[in-house]
Amino acid sequence: MRPLLLTLLLCPTTFAATLTLELPDGRQDFSTEQLLTNPKAQDIEIPADVSYNRTMHYRAVPLAALLQGVKPADHLQAVALDGFAAELPAAPLLAEKGSRAWLAIEETGKPWPPLAEGKPSAGPFYLVWTDPKAAGTGPEQWPFQVASIRYLKPLAERFPALLPAKNAPEPVQKGFAQFQKNCLACHRLNGAGDSQFGPDLNLPHNPTEYFAPGYLKQYIRDPQSLRHWPEARMKGFAADVVSDAELEQIVAYLKHMAGRKVKAGG
Repeated sequence: MRPLLLTLLLCPTTFAATLTLELPDGRQDFSTEQLLTNPKAQDIEIPADVSYNRTMHYRAVPLAALLQGVKPADHLQAVALDGFAAELPAAPLLAEKGSRAWLAIEETGKPWPPLAEGKPSAGPFYLVWTDPKAAGTGPEQWPFQVASIRYLKPLAERFPALLPAKNAPEPVQKGFAQFQKNCLACHRLNGAGDSQFGPDLNLPHNPTEYFAPGYLKQYIRDPQSLRHWPEARMKGFAADVVSDAELEQIVAYLKHMAGRKVKAGG
């Protein structure tokens, strides 16, 4: 099977974009204008948009309409221009009822608002969701400024250095699942992972080794409450995104992995 690859090419003068899809069924190129006029494109409303923190309106195409040949059991990855790499199980992306994934397309000459003062917008391509709570979709599954989306082998096959011990207790195993969903988009661990966004969480030191008890969970909830840094990019995870039980599981996984350090590629 050929890999799936959606590559974003930006034109510096017009901000037009071309989306190249390399799917199991072949390769196709789509311009911004072609995507905007796709027969399945429509105007959608996104209440409480994750990136803008308010209601937003977009012209968007159901992502499922672009993923020809992709199966629910497959695994995809969306990589942003800044190195953010969102791991995405295909099944939710292909759903046509309940929580749905959409590719929002920024119109040439009609830019979306900047994400913050002095920052660019979320465009030209942004993965957004309608009714995200129906599928438990977290903020890490809303990649903006998407540069590529590709079909990949399962995470455990690609990066065995992320795996906890086979006999690890259930909270650790569940913590690994939560780490994949909420942390791996920005961080590597044991040198394993595709993101270039944040630091490795096991090399040279695991955060459970240098945070006093309780402070690591506080840092994950609200990084600015411990380290006030205007340029900090980690926003934190509220309880409605990562529950207290899930937070405990993430910490259990990290603590477990502190005893399983390996070098990159080891």
